[in-house]
Amino acid sequence: MAKTMTNAAGAQQVYKKESQFQQVLKRLSQNKFSMVGLAIVILIILASIFAPFLTPYNPDAFDAMNSFAGSSAAHPLGCDKFGRDLLTRLLYGGRYSLALGFLAAAASAVIGLILGTVAGYFGGWVDNLVMRFLDVLQAIPGMLLSICIATALGNGFGNTIVALSIGGVAGITRMLRARILSERKCEYLEAAASINCSTNRIMFKHLLPNTVSPVIVNITMGIGATIMQAAGLSYIGLGVPVGTPEWGAMLSDGRAYIQSAPHLLLWPGLFIAITVLAVNMVGDGLRDAMDPRLKK
Repeated sequence: MAKTMTNAAGAQQVYKKESQFQQVLKRLSQNKFSMVGLAIVILIILASIFAPFLTPYNPDAFDAMNSFAGSSAAHPLGCDKFGRDLLTRLLYGGRYSLALGFLAAAASAVIGLILGTVAGYFGGWVDNLVMRFLDVLQAIPGMLLSICIATALGNGFGNTIVALSIGGVAGITRMLRARILSERKCEYLEAAASINCSTNRIMFKHLLPNTVSPVIVNITMGIGATIMQAAGLSYIGLGVPVGTPEWGAMLSDGRAYIQSAPHLLLWPGLFIAITVLAVNMVGDGLRDAMDPRLKK
């Protein structure tokens, strides 16, 4: 009977043991500021996705009678120079701004994770080749590099993602490489090699999951900066095509009317600021949740 109770207690203890991912989520959920930021990000994403159900207007429909109209019951945030409802264009514009930020950050992450893992694991001439390539990239400031690439490729959604993603590769690669260099002599990697695991399996199945935590935080924090860069490119006419309801492009359209119609700059700028702040709040909370010093 005692043995049975002991086994049951042991099984219950194993059942209650949380994985590292569950521990991170638990710590993150206890951070009120991060939860507020996450709620704001989710709200903006949902509002952008369901924009056709939240507003009755077409974002590209002209209405000369409401040109530069102020706030009203019909148009809560006013209208632009063509009489287009500003709230509608902001909701639809969230699709472009958020997609640019998240997709460019994801592309940077994928390239950086591959290069960092390969450079850190193999070392030698492979490491030198990757690092010298990154030295060339980092010799040019990130925004200036994005402007040069966008100028060469031209306007367009896909071209803007390429221009934004290349500038973020170097930081992710260097961070992951540094972690892998300190991790690659660990015994679990030697054990994996002793049972004839392939090189790819060792790098991406065993090594990468144990070194990627700080990189995830870096990627999350980089999303906000990427959204800002995307708005910057559109503001100077190098991002999405002219007329697209993207937040940076809307700022560019309204800069000529800063005195006569300041709401054309106020609302897009506010949406950008709130979104970037919310993403950074989530990133700060994720950094604290994944900090090894907080583990018990």
